[in-house]
Amino acid sequence: MSSTLPPTAPDTVPLTEPADGVGDVVGTASALARVVERFAAGTGPVAADAERASGYRYGQATYLVQVRREGAGTALIDPVPLPDLSALGEAVGDAEWVLHAASQDLPGLGEHGLRPARVFDTELAARLLGMERVGLAAVVAEVLGLGLAKEHSAVDWSTRPLPTDWLRYAALDVEVLVELRDRLADRLEAAGKTEWAAQEFEAVRTAPPPAPRPEPWRRTSGTHTLRDRRQLAVVRSLWLARDASARARDVSPGRVLPDRAIVAAARALPRTAGQLVTLPEFTGKATRRRAAVWQRAVDEAMALPEDRLPSQRGPRSDGPPQPRTWADRDPVAARRLAAARELVAELSEELSVPVENLLQPDALRRLCWTPPEPAGADEIAEFLQGRAARPWQVDLLAPRLAAAFADL
Repeated sequence: MSSTLPPTAPDTVPLTEPADGVGDVVGTASALARVVERFAAGTGPVAADAERASGYRYGQATYLVQVRREGAGTALIDPVPLPDLSALGEAVGDAEWVLHAASQDLPGLGEHGLRPARVFDTELAARLLGMERVGLAAVVAEVLGLGLAKEHSAVDWSTRPLPTDWLRYAALDVEVLVELRDRLADRLEAAGKTEWAAQEFEAVRTAPPPAPRPEPWRRTSGTHTLRDRRQLAVVRSLWLARDASARARDVSPGRVLPDRAIVAAARALPRTAGQLVTLPEFTGKATRRRAAVWQRAVDEAMALPEDRLPSQRGPRSDGPPQPRTWADRDPVAARRLAAARELVAELSEELSVPVENLLQPDALRRLCWTPPEPAGADEIAEFLQGRAARPWQVDLLAPRLAAAFADL
């Protein structure tokens, strides 16, 4: 199988204006009906993108949907006044949808009734082709020789009305997606990876929502520096208070109270709101105004009996222990993991596919820690299938891993 890619354009031409200009945002039922009619009459794939207000609003709600199709042009749709966009999905039927990093946008699109029957993910295609940079602007530059500005990627898309510059940026994000899809499809075919890509795209399209994370408060940045269970209880109590406030106000939690402030309070264990606001992280006007709320959360944690304090280890995982402990706990498993990682790294280099796209690292660790008995190719294949590995991954890795384990 060849992984050689065609040469790319050495220079890029800036892409600054959508071919059809920047139209009005679709925000009424009548305007949406006209879009639906246009897209039903269009042909070919549907290029799509969605914008959120991450870092500004609570959660991952979609605040703008961009779609484009041959013969229909581009539509920028406001899903706030138009939460049900299922008519658009029905209008295009089983047409393929082209997205970049589809796993980020499909859940939000699904909340508005847009559930594609088929997907082509240009980011995943770039990964399978071994491209070093897989952001949309980088892939467009390498494959199409076009410069796509990304200066508005992290703005507050819940802003109303949306500035014209932002809308121009949003329209450009779907302007060349179908052309990019076609060029990447040609490269995948030349590299013998078309079927791999199809399996990956379908896995993304049909992926279930992630399971809720146990004890999400433990992801507070800086928590790892705390060594006392009482301090951890303060982190948990402040995190829960912040989350409730952020949800009620529809504001990103980090804007309500930064992680560094939570950790600072946990380290200091203030006894009064007056002590709390002497901490540098609590001197801001908004933070001081809510000092009583935060101190109440600290007091609740300080009043907990010892048996209700969180453990330092965190929730028990059903997975294997940290690999750094394997050599002492199970030397044979450690040797399996080393052999498996070497094998996957060599395949990654040979096929120009990132290690993490050859096989999910968690699946590899689980296999090496508790392999099936016997650990033949068929048994390993069944194990990997049970961990959601795609058929192309199983075909590539199961016989090789079985041979590597047999040599230990």
